[in-house]
Amino acid sequence: MQILPMRRMVQIAMLRVLPLGTAGASYISFVAKAGRAGNVNGTTGGRKRYRRRRDFANKQATEVYCQRSQHGFKLNQGEHLMATITTKDGTQIYYKDWGKGQPVVFSHGWPLTADDWDGQMLFFGQHGYRVIAHDRRGHGRSSQTWDGNEMDTYADDLATLFEKLDLKDAIMVGHSTGGGEVARYLGRHGAKRVAKAVLISSVPPLMLKTEKNPGGLPISAFDSLRAALAANRPQFYKDITLPFYGYNRPGAKISEGIREHWWLQGMLGGVKAHYDCIKAFSETDFTEDLKKIDIPVLVMHGDDDQIVPIGAAGLMSAKILKKATLKVYPGFPHGMPTTNADQINADLLAFLKGAATTASA
Repeated sequence: MQILPMRRMVQIAMLRVLPLGTAGASYISFVAKAGRAGNVNGTTGGRKRYRRRRDFANKQATEVYCQRSQHGFKLNQGEHLMATITTKDGTQIYYKDWGKGQPVVFSHGWPLTADDWDGQMLFFGQHGYRVIAHDRRGHGRSSQTWDGNEMDTYADDLATLFEKLDLKDAIMVGHSTGGGEVARYLGRHGAKRVAKAVLISSVPPLMLKTEKNPGGLPISAFDSLRAALAANRPQFYKDITLPFYGYNRPGAKISEGIREHWWLQGMLGGVKAHYDCIKAFSETDFTEDLKKIDIPVLVMHGDDDQIVPIGAAGLMSAKILKKATLKVYPGFPHGMPTTNADQINADLLAFLKGAATTASA
């Protein structure tokens, strides 16, 4: 197996974001030619040809990229850019928008990205829904923000996306922190564009232990998260995947691929935004938001959730919501949309089609 030089790996990665055209084609041609056996590292002549092609591609890519930056990236036929919206404070929010049909809008958990919904977006896209997911500010491919990393702004960013895409009769689905984002959006902006909502392993109504919320977690638990993130974020993000997916339980079948996917998503985001988001998901009280919601809401929670314990979360939310359907999953972990996608997707589909019941699973 050929080991790629770091520089060439970066060049290949750039193909994901570089507009295709003269420069983009040069990069593709360069990477393809440079990768042929015996033409790069085997001879002095091969190394010189590699450098010439590299320098030529770098020069053209830089020129075209700069030119298009000055003119709003006007695209030629067949070219593509990442889809983004710009919020009122100038933040770029990346989103995916696939398929046609009734829109299903997914909000991801901390510190992940829209990619955490792969198993749901593919499934529901194939079942005739339009599937949309964004990277929250400071996460993934969106701007790495210093300010605005709190629930009101998250909800306003989501409202901007709804308006930009002119979404109507949408179904909102939030996991973990994303469930808080859904609740705050509905409490702050109303449900005029939304038909139903789903809260999966979600943080509402309040994670933090207070006098009025004795079942919550102590502030020391969240201080520990902040300390671990600040001290060694890469290692922290590896370690937390074990309880997140229940992989620390006896007999658990561990998927290293799922763990690495979680880690990669986390490391794409900004450390300041992720640090701030811990306060946002743990200390925000969504009680009043939940009281305002008058559309049907499916509350899904595993009773072995080690990240957002069900007692102060899903069980309480279902009591506060006017039109709640509660489904409790024995033994399921916090990351059950990934580890138990078949079950979660089937129950989501039933709810979307109107067949959900009020009984616990």
